[in-house]
This record gives sequence, C-alpha cells and structure tokens, in this order.
Amino acid sequence: MRIVVIGAGASGFFGAIAAAESNPNAQVTLFEAGPAVLAKVKISGGGRCNVTHACYDAAALVQHYPRGGKALRGVFTRFQPRDTVAWFTDRGVQLKTEPDGRLFPESDDSQTIIDCLTSSATMAGVKIKTQAAVKKIIRQDDGFTLVFRNDETLECDRVLLATGSSAVGHQIAKDLGHTLEQSVPSLFTFNIRDPRLTDLPGVSVPIAKLKLKGTKLEQSGPLLVTHWGLSGPAVLKLSAWGARTLHQMNYQAELNINWLPTTNPETLKDNLIKVKSQLARKTVAAQCPVMLPRRLWESLTIAAGISPEMRWSDLSKPMLNLLLQELLNGTYQISGKGVFKEEFVTCGGVNLKEVDFKTMESRICPGLYFAGEVLDIDGVTGGFNFQSAWSTGWIAGSEMVSGLTE
Repeated sequence: MRIVVIGAGASGFFGAIAAAESNPNAQVTLFEAGPAVLAKVKISGGGRCNVTHACYDAAALVQHYPRGGKALRGVFTRFQPRDTVAWFTDRGVQLKTEPDGRLFPESDDSQTIIDCLTSSATMAGVKIKTQAAVKKIIRQDDGFTLVFRNDETLECDRVLLATGSSAVGHQIAKDLGHTLEQSVPSLFTFNIRDPRLTDLPGVSVPIAKLKLKGTKLEQSGPLLVTHWGLSGPAVLKLSAWGARTLHQMNYQAELNINWLPTTNPETLKDNLIKVKSQLARKTVAAQCPVMLPRRLWESLTIAAGISPEMRWSDLSKPMLNLLLQELLNGTYQISGKGVFKEEFVTCGGVNLKEVDFKTMESRICPGLYFAGEVLDIDGVTGGFNFQSAWSTGWIAGSEMVSGLTE
C-alpha cells in the first residue's frame, strides 16, 4: 500500500517513521517542498532543539496549549513527553532536562535530532524526496492523486498532511472539504516605545504580571526589557493566549504591568511609609526598598514625578500613590508585535472537530490524516509545540497503516 506524507518537518518525519515501522508492508514516501528537511528543527532552541518539556501528566500538559488542549488530552495518554524521551533514547540520543523543564539533546546541537530522525526514516525504508512541492490532492474512489508543482502526478492510498502553517497545506485541506480557523501569529514579543523602558534594554525581573487592558487576558512570569519593548516568558505566554484578540486589535493595545505581583499592595504601601521615615535624608532614587533592579526603580520613580535629588522626607502623599501605581499597575502602549528569535508559530488551521483524534484521520475525507501545526493547535514556548508534533505524528503514522496489506 502506498502511503504519502506531505511535509518533512517534525510531525511529518515522526508520522512517516511510525507508519513504516508499524507496517513494513507499507510503501512510505515523504515529500518536502523545500530543499532541506527538518528546517524548523534545525533552528529551534537557538540551534539546540528544545525537543519537549518535562511535564509527564496529560492533564497538566494540556494546560500549555492555548488552542487544542482539549483535543490533545487523549493523544497525550497514548504518546507524551516520557514516550518522546524513550523514543530518542532507544535510538541512541540522550536528552537532558534544564531547570525550567525544557529538554534538549545532551549534545546541545539540533543536528543530533535531525541525524536521528533521518537515519531512523532510512532504516525503516521511508523514501525522502525534497524540492517536491505538492500543489493539489484529488480524492479518488480508491485513494488519492497528488499533483505536484511541475504538474507530475502520483497515485497513493492514504495521505498524511503535515505541512505546518503553510498556506498551500491549508488550501489542500480546504479543497478536500475542511474548514479552516484563521491563521494568525502566536508567540511574539511586544513593541513598546516608552520613556520608562528606553534606557533599560537587558534589564529583567524574575516575575511580573501582565494584563491586556479591557480583556480578561493576563499572564505572569519572567519579563525582559529589550531595545524594541518587552520580551520574556510572561510576554510570550500572553501573546499566545491572546493571539486572536491582539490580531483583532491590530497589535495596538494597552498593557498593565505589575512589577511586584507577589507583594501585597497594602503591605507595600506600609513599607514605603516606613522607609520614608527611616531613610528621610536619603534620596528616593538611590534607595530601592523593593526587589527590583536599581535602574528600573530609578526609571519608575522618575515616571512618578520624583526627581533624582528628591529625599524620602520630601515625598508627598500624591507622589507616593503615583509610585505605587507605577510599581503595581503601570500602563504601557503596545504599538506592534516583534518576533521570537527564529521560531515562528501560528495559531489557526484545520478545524479540530473535523478530525478524529483517536486516529488523526479526517472525519470529512476518509484516508486523509493530519499531524502537527496544520491543525488549529499551538502551545506556549518550552518544547510544547514539538511535543504535539511528535504525538500527533506518531498516532497518525501508526493508525494510517493499521490493517493495510500488500
């Protein structure tokens, strides 16, 4: 039986290998439109490849997916990060867990993962063809006809569509009867031009709380000031969960920042009043009584109208309140979105209701399977997008050859 996998990324490779290993009678061919396979794997994690995340409970794992978490619950009971680690370990690739839970190859080189996947595919008998762009799939009574960009055709029995966020892949799915959720960027940084941040690139705090004004969207985590605005896990998580909302706002929004989210507001006010008494002759800017970088503290005091020479004894009640406002609920104007390194993630894709997640087969077009980012699934940063690719690819590949004979 002729099995075709379209898209030689993480989910496509995993699906092709799973299909070939599950049923040696299947003739599996993997087609890639570009000149190289696994291009995203190559650049991920700064070239180290963040393979997955050390979250081994399915219920906890799905909480890291702004879209698709519910559908992935059953998927992760069958193939989750522990299985990913075992899969690579069995093939001689040792993974290491970093303090934040991300897993990387011990080599710290994404090429290790690429070599493992390509050699595993070759050993399983998968044929890999690059610069072979499929532009159309025609449903036949007994299978499918693939039409390539050069107008060559190929007949096959079953197809796994693993084309990521490619517009061509989405169009193929649409032509075969599927509805698509709009693709918009996810996992991006915020462009913010604000005098409070202008001189602070490189300054970071271990935890801040961000809230999109006028919405219920909020996230907490490490925050980094950049040359263009704000980045760090708190921003990336907020951009993922707020991807559609921010798109509708044309990336023009007001952001509230609590720089001290673990501090009780009343306690903080009482402490500042005590400092005002205890350090009366000291300048406010030079004496930072909270757990914030000195440069950030100085910037926030200026924003509250406190001059660099002002002493604590001269701090008026209105100025104290303005300082509290800057520390706990400052407003910043988002003027656009940046990018997160080289890793571009989108939300959107094939409507999840049209896919049977027990097999990853289309409910609309029998014989057509899906895996990875072509679906309306996306995770936050930390290895979660790769994990959904491995899991859906493994299930799709295993199931699409089930029951096939020569």
